[in-house]
Formats: sequence, C-alpha cells, structure tokens
Amino acid sequence: MNGEGQGLIPLLMNLAYLVAAALFIVGLKRLSSPRTARNGNILGATAMLVAVVATLLHWEIISFTWIIVGIILGSGVGYALARTVKMTAMPQMVALLNGFGGGASALVAGDEYLRYAAGTLNPALDVQATIMLSVLIGGITFSGSLIAFGKLQEIVSGKTVILPGQRFWFTAFTLGVVGVAAWLVIADASLPWYVALNIAALVIGVFFVMPIGGADMPVVISLLNSYSGLAASMTGFVLSNNVLIISGALVGASGIILTKIMCEAMNRSLANVLFGAFTAKAVTAAATDGVVRPVASVGAQDAAIMLGYARGVIFVPGYGLAVSQAQHQVRELAELLEGRGIEVKYAIHPVAGRMPGHMNVLLAEANVPYPQLWEMERINGEFERTDVAVVIGANDVVNPAARHDKNSPIFGMPILDVDKAKSVIVMKRSMNPGFAGIENELFYNDNTRMLFGDARKSLLALIQELKSGI
Repeated sequence: MNGEGQGLIPLLMNLAYLVAAALFIVGLKRLSSPRTARNGNILGATAMLVAVVATLLHWEIISFTWIIVGIILGSGVGYALARTVKMTAMPQMVALLNGFGGGASALVAGDEYLRYAAGTLNPALDVQATIMLSVLIGGITFSGSLIAFGKLQEIVSGKTVILPGQRFWFTAFTLGVVGVAAWLVIADASLPWYVALNIAALVIGVFFVMPIGGADMPVVISLLNSYSGLAASMTGFVLSNNVLIISGALVGASGIILTKIMCEAMNRSLANVLFGAFTAKAVTAAATDGVVRPVASVGAQDAAIMLGYARGVIFVPGYGLAVSQAQHQVRELAELLEGRGIEVKYAIHPVAGRMPGHMNVLLAEANVPYPQLWEMERINGEFERTDVAVVIGANDVVNPAARHDKNSPIFGMPILDVDKAKSVIVMKRSMNPGFAGIENELFYNDNTRMLFGDARKSLLALIQELKSGI
C-alpha cells in the first residue's frame, strides 16, 4: 500500500491521497462550529471514501472477497447502531469507536510484524519502532476504551477504583513494556515476546482508566480519541501511507487540544489525567454535618408563573436532560417563553453530560438555535441579570462548593454561576448527589426551588400550564 513505483496508478493514488488529506483538514476546520459541522462531516466522509477507493487501486495485492465481506459486515453493524443507539448512550458509543480504532491500528501493525517474523519482510529500524508504537498505543486505547465504555454503561463501577498494587504494577508493566519494545526493535523477531507485549499493553490500558471516576469521563474520552489517532498515524508510517499518517495526526492533535480544554473545565492538569492511574488516590466525598437541611419545592403551576412573568430565562442542561430525552420539550418551552417576549438563553458547561459537546449535540437535535447556546465564560456574567435560571438535570457543574470548600473533591472546578440568578428552578428526580458524590449547596439556597420528577414530564407540565393562559 505504499504507492511506490513508476506508472499511472501510483500517481493517481498519490493525487487522491493529497485530495483526501486536504478534505480532512477542511472538514476538521468546519467541525469547529455547529453551523458548519454537518458540512464538515460530509467532507470528512468524502475524504475517507476517496482514500479507500485510492487504496483499492492496488488490486494486485488486495483480496476483494474479504474487502466485500468487511464492507457488508461493517455497514450492517454501523447502520444498526446508528438506528438503535439512543442519545443517552452516545458517549458509550464514542468510547467503543475509539477502542475499535486503536485495536484496528494494532492489528494492522501486528500483521506487518508477523510478516517480519515469518521472514517475508525485513523492515528498517524506524519501521520496527513504529510497529511497536502502534501496537502499544493501539492496545492501550482498546482496553482503556472498553473500561471507559463499562463505566459509562455502569457495567464497571463509575467510582474511582484503585486496584491492588496499583502503583507497583503500573510502574512495572510500563517499564517492562518499554524494555520489551526496545529489545524487539534491536533484536530478531520473537513471537512469544511480541504476544507478551500486546498483553502488557492491554493491561496498562486497564490500569490507566480504572482509577478515573465517572465525572472525568469527558476527559478520558477525548484523550483516548487522541490516542486512537496517534495509533493510526503510527500505522501509517508502518505502511508508508501518507493519508493515514495525516488523518491520524489530525485526530491525535485535535484530541489533545480537546483534552486540554476538558482538563481546564475540570480544573485538572493534563499531567494528572495522563498519569492518573499512577498517582490516583481514592477520593472521599465531602462529609455532611448530619443535619437534615430543608429545601423549598415548587409545583408546575407556580414554576410556570415564575417563568411566565420573567424578563430573562437561562436554561442549564445536564445529563438528566439526556436521560429523560427532554431536549424537544425544553425547546418547545423556550419558544413559548419567547412568544411572550422573554429572552431565552442556554448555559453550556464544557463537561456537562458524559462526553465533550454532549449538551450541544442534544440541543442541536432539537433544532435549538445556535446563537442561544452560550459557553460558560460568556454566560456567567448574565446570571446576575437573569430573573429565572432553570437547571435541568445538572449537578456538580452548578455546585457553589467548588468556589470555597477546600475539602470538596470539586474545589476549584469552574462552574456555572447559577446561584447568582434572582430565582432558580432545579428539575431533578431526587436529592441524590451527582458523580462527585457530594451534596449540592445550590439546592438549599433561599432563591432555589426544587421541581421534583422526570425532566420530560416536568417540562410537559410547564408547557401545559403556560398554554392554559398563565
């Protein structure tokens, strides 16, 4: 697949790869804005199609039987998932796709190593080194993504899990893997040691993600996304495939940038995320004083009155919005309020939900106008001038304890300043804490009213009350 040699076919392949690379870059740029994201997706898909078709020009070394089988199986599974996976499960889906990407890169690089071990290939030292990197990064991405999927799906505990001998075994496996990989590069091929290297990479992925709690999953997903891109890029070097190198590098770089943004939103350093498995310690939720604190609840009619006579309303969506699939109802409620001349905005916290951009995707699905979506830095100054802030299923990202409670596990995390609004309505099923496992001070403020129940049903009740003439 390296495109070497003279003739028309190699020239066409290289030109097609150049076009695909350009489309990838332009598509990625257009993904930076919701207004152009759909077009960016189309460009990216077109780029991949061009790259695949160009690769198939190497028909003399390709088994089209297996290609067709792969297309049928992959398309069938992809279509089924696209039609059946709910928006609430999209973070799990992204985690799995990251894992599959890393695993595929490791398998392709592994095939090259098997050819080397069989004596049919004699790669240069730099190619051997990239084979090892692809196997290592791909293996870590695969197993780590499966653990992330398990945490999001609640198959694996979403809490911080410290495995027995965590630091010792993580250090031992890491040093051992580096040593084995280096030895395999400078020595002759050894299948047993190569298999051991793969197993160790998978174990490191487990040790890496297990100590990370569910609240940090947006960071983990974006980081593993970067890893999958790096693994693909390494495989591109193994195969001397320029478009794979470029596309993998783009995914790796954009994933790292997104990881940095997520880390800042969670008040965590990148080093803390990268080496979380080595340095992780169990986090104990902040203890309460044992005193039962009263909360003020509100019914749908009174909440509708508060909203109907407001001048400005800010909706703050969280994971509860996704769970109840209430994005269409919140848009309908917003349109009713706008019909009364009320200004409506949506406050988007970078890590609200279970993956980067989760709330943006949900609201875009409901055709919420993009100009109404305000990022945390822009919206925080608006709360003091807002009559009513409506929190829908958000928890830790609106907890005032992050500002002043040094014993809180979320201390220092940037939050939405919901408590500064004149009135706050919190839609929540119960008083259960969020991922951080701590009470939310917002619920007990004098200006807060709790509207208990499923978010979708609560929103439908508010819509009905407003339509009745309140």
